[in-house]
Amino acid sequence: MTLIPLGIPRRLLEFTIDGEPVRAPEGSTILDACRSVGKDVPTLCQGDTLTPKNACRVCVVEVEGARTLVPACSRKAEAGMQVRTDTERARHSRKIVLELLASSVDLSTTPEVAGWLKEYEAKPDRFGPDAARLNEEPKVDNDLYVRDYDKCILCYKCVDACGDQWQNTFAISVTGRGFDARIAVEHDAPLTDSACVYCGNCIEVCPTGALSFKSEFDMRAAGTWDEPAQTETTTVCAYCGVGCNLTLHVQDNEIVKVTSPHDSPVTHGNLCIKGRFGYQHVQNRD
Repeated sequence: MTLIPLGIPRRLLEFTIDGEPVRAPEGSTILDACRSVGKDVPTLCQGDTLTPKNACRVCVVEVEGARTLVPACSRKAEAGMQVRTDTERARHSRKIVLELLASSVDLSTTPEVAGWLKEYEAKPDRFGPDAARLNEEPKVDNDLYVRDYDKCILCYKCVDACGDQWQNTFAISVTGRGFDARIAVEHDAPLTDSACVYCGNCIEVCPTGALSFKSEFDMRAAGTWDEPAQTETTTVCAYCGVGCNLTLHVQDNEIVKVTSPHDSPVTHGNLCIKGRFGYQHVQNRD
């Protein structure tokens, strides 16, 4: 018999979402509660292993009595709260945010965003061909992963994963101000000259593909990347005795990338360089 740890009991809060009564544990966010009852609230910057940063503003909802729209990813649920997720005001805000993002950033590898643009009738092209874009070439300065800042929405998830929330390497941060703000290593040097330890935890949390495996980048460029055809197998890393869980993504009988389950009590989605990138020996045919 498997014993499931109960954890610390939490008081249940009662409130409403779109007029329907909801009960959620104390400490839950509005987004947690929405997902628990099957309400689809879009978000880009929210990560299930990171503290919310409120950066993308796609998940805003209306709360009765609140002067402004509130980010569902970070606003804690309260007893008696009346939440509305699909009002004209919330939909208009999401539409504008999606238009601004899609007009200035390449969202072609961002999951679900194409559906959101259609759902909210967002028209990024209305800003015209002169809409400001970074127009930067991808930074390919190592054999493990690629930085394509043309796809970066400045959600800060990579900074947090590299910083005090997980890795504590602090190799990357935000530099510049306003439209010139961007993610960079110290002195904007090549990655190989930075403090990066190549754990790849920044790739794990990136929502847009601005950070990607070199293998994925190369296959996309060649037109051979076929995610629907890939299989996923979760196993245990054999490099040391910690017991990290690995999820092997396999296409055409080749491992194309490695992730880690976010619900793993050992890794919480994080790995070291060997676990995330050291898989070539498995398929060495020599």
